[in-house]
Amino acid sequence: MSAKARTRRSNFLIDVALFFICVALLLPLIMLIANAFKTPAEMLQWPPTLLPRNPTLDNFVTVFTETPLLRWMFNSFAFASLSMIAIVATSALAGYIVAKFPFRSINVIFILFLTTAIIPFEVYMIPLYFQVKALGFLNSITGLLIGYLVMSFGIFLIRQNVIASIPDELLEAARIDGAGEFWIFTHIVLPLLRGPLAALAVLAFFQAWTAFAWPIITLTRKTAFTIEVGLANFQSAYTVELSLLSAASAAVMVPSVLAFVLLRRNFVEGIAASGMKE
Repeated sequence: MSAKARTRRSNFLIDVALFFICVALLLPLIMLIANAFKTPAEMLQWPPTLLPRNPTLDNFVTVFTETPLLRWMFNSFAFASLSMIAIVATSALAGYIVAKFPFRSINVIFILFLTTAIIPFEVYMIPLYFQVKALGFLNSITGLLIGYLVMSFGIFLIRQNVIASIPDELLEAARIDGAGEFWIFTHIVLPLLRGPLAALAVLAFFQAWTAFAWPIITLTRKTAFTIEVGLANFQSAYTVELSLLSAASAAVMVPSVLAFVLLRRNFVEGIAASGMKE
């Protein structure tokens, strides 16, 4: 067998393997969407059906009329948007300073930033809860934001991109022309970091959008729930309303999928750029 034939055969086998992996990854998503259109009786049938035999919109009608799903989505969107803005701002500032201001002990500070990433949030979640309670921020967006203002990975991502894409000569030339540090940061550094900042914005948004542990202990009023906490209410101590839960999950999935599709290019470019050599 020639080398060209072996290459074609190996490529074909790789394509087949990747196809089956994609099918396996997409199957739960397909089942979720299909279950949203099934009746409760069909949901309990065994063996389960892949596609609904009698599609119905009753589950969606029940979810939107009997639960404050839109309110939960708004709460999650507000929380995720504000957290995204805070993380992008703090990461841009900290990453730029760590990369371009080599003062004494800067490496120690940067290592301290990174070490916070290996500490699980659950370790300091309870002390943080008592602080939020003492401040009177329970059942509010402000209380949620206290746990999602800074991302250590975001600082690392911006630092790597600043080192790789912004030469010191450019900054020195701006300083010689009389530009201040804040002007340099806003008019030179930030425009050159549009891709990485967009990638970080996507990561920060979905981190807050999918947050569950922190919202479930800081939110007790039903109208203040985020979408993840709201979806958990479809499960009680003895039953799970699978058809309603599937309908609500399918509805909630639409805006997040659209956001990722629109920003996927910047996301991939920003993450790839973080792996550049210094």
